[in-house]
Amino acid sequence: MLFTRLAGISRHLDRMADRVPGTCAVCHAWPSRRVCDACVARFAQPATRCARCALRVPAGVEICGACLRAPPLHDACLAAVDYAYPWADALAAFKFRGDPGWARTMASLLRSTPWVEPALDAGHKVMPVPLSTERLRARGFNQAALLARKLAPHKADMHSLLRLQSTEAQSGLARADRLRNLRGAFAVEPARAGDLRGLRVVLVDDVMTTGATLHAATQALRDAGVAHVTAVVLMRTGID
Repeated sequence: MLFTRLAGISRHLDRMADRVPGTCAVCHAWPSRRVCDACVARFAQPATRCARCALRVPAGVEICGACLRAPPLHDACLAAVDYAYPWADALAAFKFRGDPGWARTMASLLRSTPWVEPALDAGHKVMPVPLSTERLRARGFNQAALLARKLAPHKADMHSLLRLQSTEAQSGLARADRLRNLRGAFAVEPARAGDLRGLRVVLVDDVMTTGATLHAATQALRDAGVAHVTAVVLMRTGID
């Protein structure tokens, strides 16, 4: 009930923001969408990334050495941009300054990323990484859920993947500590688990740092019998 009410408010604010002309958040050109075409072209150039973890790799490399040694649980990972200027600032406005109107711009950025459209087309369901009840109440919306709904409104599944517990902040923790922190944090809704067996799922999140959150969420999906998981993230940090 809380999520439904907050999501409704967020969608209303999103629609309002899209109708109000303004300046580009980067170069301040007016009138403009949140980020003008020139700034998108300048700051969102496609990059060669590892197919499994989305870290930047040299041209011609498909999978990085770390993923060859220890493949992630998810089958593929796609990232739109690096966690860097100007996108990191935009994400901060989106998440921490209560501006869900950024969802449309961020989803458009994701959709224009190579291989994201085919992944969405091939997926049976598109699921956001869920927030804990406490964080959802404090923030007012789940940014990953807004992205998932914009990316694939007819495939978005907000209810099958659950966050069972709140965890301490992940920032500053090493990957091993993050994995321990997230152990048992996610599960599939028992009444829906049977419906997921054998499906292809696109798992959406805003930022990937060490991959611990995606690992834990993917584990819950694998336990429910999901056959294929493609992670789609807005931003990838340079930390492996």
